[in-house]
This record gives sequence, C-alpha cells and structure tokens, in this order.
Amino acid sequence: MAQGQVQIFDTTLRDGEQVPGCKLDTHNKLIIAERLDELGVDILEAGFPISSPGDFDSVVKIAQLIKNARVCGLTRAVKKDIEVAAEALKDAKKSRIHTGIGTSDSHIIYKFNSTREKIIERAVSAVSYAKSFVEDIEFYAEDAGRTDNEYLARVCEAVIKAGATVLNIPDTTGYCLPEEYGAKIKYLKENVTGIDKATLSCHCHNDLGLATANSIAGIMNGARQIECTINGIGERAGNTSLEEVVMIMRQHPDLNLDTNINSKLLYSTSQLVSESMGMPVQPNKAVVGANAFAHSSGIHQDGVIKQRETYEIMDPHDVGVTQSAIVLTARSGRAALAYRAKNIGFELDKLQLDIVYKEFLKVADQQKEVNDDDIPKIIEACGL
Repeated sequence: MAQGQVQIFDTTLRDGEQVPGCKLDTHNKLIIAERLDELGVDILEAGFPISSPGDFDSVVKIAQLIKNARVCGLTRAVKKDIEVAAEALKDAKKSRIHTGIGTSDSHIIYKFNSTREKIIERAVSAVSYAKSFVEDIEFYAEDAGRTDNEYLARVCEAVIKAGATVLNIPDTTGYCLPEEYGAKIKYLKENVTGIDKATLSCHCHNDLGLATANSIAGIMNGARQIECTINGIGERAGNTSLEEVVMIMRQHPDLNLDTNINSKLLYSTSQLVSESMGMPVQPNKAVVGANAFAHSSGIHQDGVIKQRETYEIMDPHDVGVTQSAIVLTARSGRAALAYRAKNIGFELDKLQLDIVYKEFLKVADQQKEVNDDDIPKIIEACGL
C-alpha cells in the first residue's frame, strides 16, 4: 500500500445494517455488495456469520460473488465464532477475519467481569486461532476511544505478536473529540512495538456528530484505513460516512492522502442503499443529500451562475450528480429567474425581467417553490 493510500473498509452490510427496521435480505445484500465492489472499496465487511443462518448464507454468497475487494467476516473473541466465519469466507478470493474484544475498563469490569491481563490473553488467543484459518486478521479493541492509551498499546503489541495485520481502534460510543482521537492514534503509532507490521484503522461512531472529523484526525496521525458506511448509516446515530471521508481527501490534496474509490458512483450508490433499506437520506446530508448542490438564496444563486466555485467546493459531476440546482423561491433574485427561464427557452431582456420578477415574487410568496411549469404562466400573466 502506497504511503498516501487510505484503505476504505466498508461495513454498510454489517454495522450499517444494524439500524433498527432496516434488515436486508440476501438478494439485496448481493446487489449492494456488487455495487460496493464496483465503487472500489478495499475491504467489504459482509456480515457477522455466527449471528444467524441468514447472515451466514449472505456472507457465503458475497464471498463467492466479489471479484476485487477483500471480504471480511466479524467475530467475537470466541472459537466457535471464528470457525463459523472461516467457513463462510472459504470461497472468497481474498478474505479477512475481524475479531476482537472490549478493552475499556467499563467493558472489562461490567461486560466481561474480568481483568486487564485476562482480556489480553483472550485477545491473543482469538487472533492466534483466527490466524490458523486465514492470513489477514483484523483485531478490534472495542471502546478503544475510552480505553487508557498505555493499556491499549499493550493490547496492540500483544495481538501484533499473535499475527494481527490490522488494528481497529473504535470510538465505539462516539465520545472522542477529534484532537483526542488523533492523539490516540499518534500515541499508538509512536509507542507500539511492531506497529510497522500492522495497519491502524479508524472505526468512529457519530453519537456527537464527530465520526467523520475523528476519522480524518486518525488518518492525519498515521492510520491508513477508515471503516465507514454509505450515507453514514449504522447503530444509534450512525457510522463514519464513506462519501464524506473520500471527498475530504479529494478536496484537500495537501493531505497527500487518497482512496481507490470511484467518486462518480457515490450518488447512485447512496440512492441504492437508501432505497434498499428504506432509509431516506436527509436533504442537507453532505456530498449526497438532495440539497448538497442546490441553491435557493439569491446571493448564492448569482454567485454560482457567474462562477460555480464561488459557492461550490466540489464539482457535482465528481460525485455523480448531473448538475447544480438553482431552486426558485421567494429568496431568489433576478439572475436565478433569468437563468431558469433561459433554460426552458425564454430569453428575457432587462426590462422584461423587471416586469416578470415582480409577478414571480407574488407567486413565490404563495408557494414554497416555483418550478419550470410555473414560469411560462408567470410570463403570460405579464402579457409578454
């Protein structure tokens, strides 16, 4: 992997599918998996094979289908989980077992009724056992965001020695601030013996709206994998949004970081996942929301019409959106009205535009939006 290359680990079909009421059947999972492979994700987390017969079957079929991405199955630090995942992944061209255990004191004491030393033993045992089935092993330190850095480093060292190739550092509860999460990645990069043998991975949740910011802080401090979902779907407030982290790297070349994602497929992939899961994308969602390239303020519309970059830092074509939208409302100015009128065949001179604009404002005050069907009626009402 090149120094500036960030691997995209897509967990739409595993962590993303944990959204209440959004269960996908195997048919839809295969459609989404094939699209994610086409999109260019590096690792596709297909599911949690031991969780149900249906999930096992989906992982088996996805493993057989995928041509390019590495297919990954999740497990707990439990032998049976690992065995079942290995069986589900056996037909994959490239496979990975993702195993792990909670490392925060909260998890150790209240979830496992255990000790720090015993947790390290369980982690090492799980990685070693998984390594007997596949070469590529990712270890997750659940609730790493609230885990003491010194102890987390000890866990990481132990699992690297046991054969882990990727270290997942999850902010499981979305608690960390970007500076804090970035510092955690930096600490591990600088203090874990053998860290050069493993890839650090960011798995951030969005409980405080910081998942994307934390993931970017992570890669700026040495992580080279981001775990994310299409549209940021996932448990509670969701996961890191794939489309956001990809486009942040694209729009900030000074980071010297990029991915293998074909960004022109982002919008259509977002729509596919939204429709398959019955999860509408919020209109103001960054990159793929309906309003991401829509302008209704007169000042903004005038600027965009004159020079798109005035108010758009991304070319809509780069994410698969046909064009920017100039939305006509009572806040729109003459430039926007003239632009939309011209698009449907009405070339208005300055005097005509002044007359039509007054009539337009009357209509715009009565309805939320003026569409292309309304414009000829407005012009006709002005006697033009």
